[in-house]
Amino acid sequence: MCKSLLVVVVLSFGLTLGYAQNIDSSSYYFQKGIDEKNARKYREAEKNFAKAYQQSPDNFDIVVELANAYIAQNRYAEGREKYLRADQLKSNDPVVTEALATLSFNLRKWDDAIKYAEKSQRLQPNKPVSFIIGKSYYEQENYGEAVKHLQIAAKEEPSRAEINYIIGRSYLDMSNYKQSAGYFEKAIALDSSKVNWIYEAGLVFYAIPDYKKSLVYIELAGAKGYKRSNDYLENLGNAYINVKEYDKGIEVLKEVMKKKPSDQELIYQVAQAYFKAKKYQEAIDTWDIALGLDKTNANVLYMIGLSYQKKGEKQKGQQLCDKAIEMDPSLNSLRQKQDMGMGL
Repeated sequence: MCKSLLVVVVLSFGLTLGYAQNIDSSSYYFQKGIDEKNARKYREAEKNFAKAYQQSPDNFDIVVELANAYIAQNRYAEGREKYLRADQLKSNDPVVTEALATLSFNLRKWDDAIKYAEKSQRLQPNKPVSFIIGKSYYEQENYGEAVKHLQIAAKEEPSRAEINYIIGRSYLDMSNYKQSAGYFEKAIALDSSKVNWIYEAGLVFYAIPDYKKSLVYIELAGAKGYKRSNDYLENLGNAYINVKEYDKGIEVLKEVMKKKPSDQELIYQVAQAYFKAKKYQEAIDTWDIALGLDKTNANVLYMIGLSYQKKGEKQKGQQLCDKAIEMDPSLNSLRQKQDMGMGL
């Protein structure tokens, strides 16, 4: 009996001693980690915090410092995992909660970003985290919730231009173009360096439609360095045509035609611009290009015939229109509109 008791005491003493050694060891490595962190040697700090963590995996301070060491080295996923562990150890720590909201957001884990940002609001009511919630909802295509939280964010951070931009995008994705345009203008007023915002604003005003403002923003985007891609040039050309600056519009669209010589829709746009500008021979010549690409295009043939009539060659034009209607009887409605003086 005494011998058994002695064994228990010895074992107990051994366990206690081992536990004490673990504590001493983890404290040692933890302090070394702090020293390395202060010296901005984050990789060495991480190694020491990792050793301390092996000895004391339930020590909140060690877990947090290991997470911080990962973050300092831009290893965000690993840092987030350790912050999640810290949250298990102390579930209402405001610093850990805010870090998890930010990291989840940056790693595009939208559900977690919303969860931890809302928790952060409860723990720190004055912390501006509504942007995280609003943009996370936007990324999930929940535009109603996005707008609601982003409007709060705009009050929390009134100088943050991106908030108005995302509200504008939310309304755009809901096809509410007038509301969208207003927020695009607010965003650009706060930050006029974002050329893609300026260009998008031009497209939004086009959709309203407000062609004058559309042209202003599309031109401004180009002046500020927006890439003169084919899409940009087509939209710029059409923007000029929409405000009846036909020559400018045609010049821009012909620049695109050189790079897309078989684009029938583009060719039609140029021909139509000539027609609107009452340059009927140029319109005929351009529609002839389209007809060369597709001789079955009755609509193009009809417009050639109409152009001949407009330039005074009525009989020739009438014959071409009749032929087009034979090919596609639905075009007869265009003739009826023309006869009624409604034009095209």
